[in-house]
Amino acid sequence: MSDTTDTSPEAGREAEIAASVGHRHEDVAIASQWQLIWWAFRRHKLAMVGLWVIGLFYLVALFCEFFAPDDPTQQNRRAVFHPPQMIHFIDNREDGWGIRPFVWEMDRHRDPDTLAITYEKSGEKIYLRFFGRGEEYRMWGLFDWDLHFLATVEPRDQFFLFGADRLGRDMFSRVMYGTRVSMSIGLVGVAIAMVLGIALGGASGYYGGRTDAIIQRLIEFVLSLPTIPIWLALAAALPPSWPVYQQYFVITLIVSLVGWTELGRVVRGRFLAMKNDDFVIAARLDGASEGRIIFRHMLPSLTSHIIASLTLAIPLMILAETALSFLGLGLQPPAISWGVLLKEAQNIRSISQAPWLFIPGGFVVVAVLAFNFLGDGMRDAADPYAH
Repeated sequence: MSDTTDTSPEAGREAEIAASVGHRHEDVAIASQWQLIWWAFRRHKLAMVGLWVIGLFYLVALFCEFFAPDDPTQQNRRAVFHPPQMIHFIDNREDGWGIRPFVWEMDRHRDPDTLAITYEKSGEKIYLRFFGRGEEYRMWGLFDWDLHFLATVEPRDQFFLFGADRLGRDMFSRVMYGTRVSMSIGLVGVAIAMVLGIALGGASGYYGGRTDAIIQRLIEFVLSLPTIPIWLALAAALPPSWPVYQQYFVITLIVSLVGWTELGRVVRGRFLAMKNDDFVIAARLDGASEGRIIFRHMLPSLTSHIIASLTLAIPLMILAETALSFLGLGLQPPAISWGVLLKEAQNIRSISQAPWLFIPGGFVVVAVLAFNFLGDGMRDAADPYAH
């Protein structure tokens, strides 16, 4: 009886891939490239955690009006530096106990000698409800709504999960709104960097010669610039009278000016390696236009690598915006971003009285770590045949 076992190099390689992605050899043999990438990515535990965290952040960014219990610009002089309140779910009452979310109400006192403001638990409870009616807001600037993820049972009550700032504004609501700006700047900035990187890097690698030399000198010039001083100089040149949307657009453009160079080099290298491959030569001999060769044949093979590179670039954009806004040279109030919120923590007096002003910094750290975990997983899974 003859041995029908396939001992070819291709069969051995497929067996290795099947072992790496945790699927049967038969499934790997008929799987598409994207299926292999997804199987490999799913086995990266930290990347999956990062994916869920980033998904939650963008959910909050998309529906920040719904998740914010109060107007983020509303000031309350009776709640200056109000400490955070923890949500309790076990409600012990005289008639028994029950499960009902609430926070302890806190009374404001001023020391007659030092004039320092302190807060003490009053013994009264502020009851909360999920998906309750509260203060009206304009959803996405399109229609009015009053449904909140978490609202007080009594409309006159107010609670502060993350405390309040020096003007008595609810930090939790401000962080929710800041998530929209900070997370979207990363996406918009990366989109601009992607267009520049693919266009210039692709032209440099495909055409070569003088075009390649000019674009490479441009990339080297941009990389030689000291990033932070250039950002500071460009941001400082912004007129302070500009409206928020203009500040947002220009700051996004500034943080994108340096971000495209790394992607441009990656695309150039891949184009140089592919432009003499058989499938590119066959398309050229078949009469395909240069645009069709680039966009129909060459770029699709780079998709997974481009996605992985852009995922790792988004946290750099977020950190750049946060740093500029923290230094007072990025977005300015009334705009709300994590960097703008952290600017409040520059004041030593504020930090000593209200350490919870650092909470937006925690969101920055978590978002950057999640993007790095996601980028590492996508980079490892981008080429499942390399495992």
